[in-house]
Amino acid sequence: MLEYLHLVNVGPAPEMEMELAPRLNLITGDNGLGKSFLLDLMWWALTRRWPHDLNPRLTSGYPARPTDPRSRATIGFRLTSKSRQGVAYESHYVARDEAWTGKAGRPWNPGLIVYAHSDGGFSVWDPARNYWKQKGRVDVQERLPGYVFSANDVWDGLAMPVDGKPTLVCSGLLRDWAIWIRENGENAQHMASVLAGLVPAPEYIAPGPLMRLSVNDARDIPSIRTAYSKGVPIVHASAGIRRAAGLAYMLMWSWTEHVLAARQLGEDCTTQVVMLFDELESHLHPRWQRSILRSVFNAARVLLPQATIQIVAATHSPLVLASAEPEFDETMDKIFHFDLMNGLVGLREVPWAKQGDVVNWLVSDIFGLQQGRSIEAERAIEAAEAYMRNDHGALPIGLQTRDDIHRELVRVLAGHDLFWPRWVVSGERQEEKS
Repeated sequence: MLEYLHLVNVGPAPEMEMELAPRLNLITGDNGLGKSFLLDLMWWALTRRWPHDLNPRLTSGYPARPTDPRSRATIGFRLTSKSRQGVAYESHYVARDEAWTGKAGRPWNPGLIVYAHSDGGFSVWDPARNYWKQKGRVDVQERLPGYVFSANDVWDGLAMPVDGKPTLVCSGLLRDWAIWIRENGENAQHMASVLAGLVPAPEYIAPGPLMRLSVNDARDIPSIRTAYSKGVPIVHASAGIRRAAGLAYMLMWSWTEHVLAARQLGEDCTTQVVMLFDELESHLHPRWQRSILRSVFNAARVLLPQATIQIVAATHSPLVLASAEPEFDETMDKIFHFDLMNGLVGLREVPWAKQGDVVNWLVSDIFGLQQGRSIEAERAIEAAEAYMRNDHGALPIGLQTRDDIHRELVRVLAGHDLFWPRWVVSGERQEEKS
């Protein structure tokens, strides 16, 4: 489990510190301030590998570099290893090697790590399959250093070099799910349960019959049953459903393969799981965004009932934050926010406060909007408010008179907008005075 990060001369801020919570960590902030970068750093701190180094087909996960190459750059972190011992370490950048220093010898074992990238790819580090092994009481790193899937690899399978030969290390969602459906065993039931749990009521998704895409394609393709169809090939499903299916599959694959590998090695299964999510709400309808966080927790509890789970999720969605309110526990959870002030990026822990609904989240310090309306409606209402308080110097060009403002309000506001009563009453009072 990751406990602490301290960055100097790395990323968008001169210096950044983060003390993580043991269960849920939500990260918010505007585009381009460093949320995805921070998740990549967390993956590296836990696994000591950059995702893009393990799979160049990935569109993200590139190695971090110093902001100022002439100044010292460090990445400090603290984590809880498999043995439940705290491990602290600081790595510095070696410009000549274009690399970060690493701990000599066998590193720590952080447990199972699953990283969901925003583009549909995934990275997985398994303590049974990716950790070092011993030969003659000497630690050697002969196992694969991790599994990094592009979006296509998740569906079609991942090949990696093993002993100098390209080897299929994961068959992919289409093949594996078809096999599970044919076997009709525990894996099929878990996949169906996890996928169904990711879909909010009253919608539902259930496995349908295996289908063929064409007479020349010999693959049996899993299909889904929905409220409107008895069978849609999963490759023809919407982006949101495919996102949910990919997440369900990667959770299934990561855990089932870990269990098999641990059993084969005569080891106990891990009791620690860290899940990283970049843009948790990606491709999801607002109804799904409102339930995705709870769904991820429920899926993890189904597959990993004995494990301690830490989730770090970056999000732009006020619905995700609103959905966290019933479950948020300040003793186990935290929320962090990236700010841009005076040209400098900063990361700060935000005191948790329920906002009640999405509009209140939008106008909170987290998102910083003045109103939960369009830009044009916000401008018209601000002009109307300036007019009502006789602050004519604050009226924008084109909205100098009451008639101009009224025409713009009619154009941009809904008839039932809550601002109308104030505006109408102010007009009636003005007529009475005149």
